[in-house]
Amino acid sequence: MIASLTGTVESCSDTGVVLNVNGIGFEVNMSAEGIRELAACSEDELVHIHTYMSFGREGDATLFGFLSAEELRLFKKLITVSGIGPRGALALLSSTSVDDLVFAILSGDVKTISRAPGIGKKTAERVILDLRDKLELASEDAASEFAANGNAGSVEEKAGSGAAEEAAEALTALGYARAEALKAVRKAGSEEGTDSSDVQALLSGALRYLG
Repeated sequence: MIASLTGTVESCSDTGVVLNVNGIGFEVNMSAEGIRELAACSEDELVHIHTYMSFGREGDATLFGFLSAEELRLFKKLITVSGIGPRGALALLSSTSVDDLVFAILSGDVKTISRAPGIGKKTAERVILDLRDKLELASEDAASEFAANGNAGSVEEKAGSGAAEEAAEALTALGYARAEALKAVRKAGSEEGTDSSDVQALLSGALRYLG
């Protein structure tokens, strides 16, 4: 089993990179963000990636690469979900960041998860059902944004009442995913001087964060 590789980027494609390790080129499938980051590397710059090797029915091996251990851990959890193979998991990781994907799973945001190619509503719901109790946010900033009271239920409870709920609903009506709306409303509500009972103030503040 190849657990990691260190080498230089020989070439990049839409689906992955070829990493040259001591003269041997390894074809590695990666997320869109991973490919973009490695494409920006210079020819002689050494890069280190975590890898996962998958074996097909014909015995053929495929390497998947990840720039962080957190991304690899999430990938391994995603492929345990029925209907999500390695390429489906990579599509999910290409559709959003690791923290935002975890946030979407914890908050039950089917819309964000189903944005990934090949991932429909039912599959997104299965991902949430299977992984919701098995995940936690990696970064402290994202974790503090997610749960002031420490769990997924508190986010829905807090955003599900009063002005915060109205502001979040208004944002989803504008086309924003629920996870994005929840995070933006939480940030707006935490601003000094903001009246958390004022829907318009929360909505205006949230829109600033959403750009």
